[in-house]
Amino acid sequence: MQDLGNKVGLSHTPCWRRVKRLEKDGVIRKRVTLLDANALRLAVNVFVHVTLKNHRENGLTLFEEAVQDISEIVECYTVSGDRDFLLRVVVADVSAYEHLLKHILVNLPGVDNLSSTFALRQVKYTTEYPLAAMGSD
Repeated sequence: MQDLGNKVGLSHTPCWRRVKRLEKDGVIRKRVTLLDANALRLAVNVFVHVTLKNHRENGLTLFEEAVQDISEIVECYTVSGDRDFLLRVVVADVSAYEHLLKHILVNLPGVDNLSSTFALRQVKYTTEYPLAAMGSD
């Protein structure tokens, strides 16, 4: 809190109160520790475009619920265009992805087509939002 307070020009106690208020208001959703994927041997990122067989509401919901339980899927987005979802999958190696693909991903509810793209190298990664772009309100 002291370091944060120094950055924003507050002493420890007012800074702590402000952080608690931001947590209560839902602006701060969770505090996490960022781990090094390479050190964990989970450095393979695969982006998977998913097309569903149909777009009925319950089909979309069933798919969205199913991905919640698959730990290798670290992000899932509904997307515009000719695909329905974009997944970011993190695995140890290509064979781990092949196993996941053959045994789990193809069996997700409503899946018609999967298209996988392997990231070769991470050029930029951040979890920080561009708060400076919000202005000084």
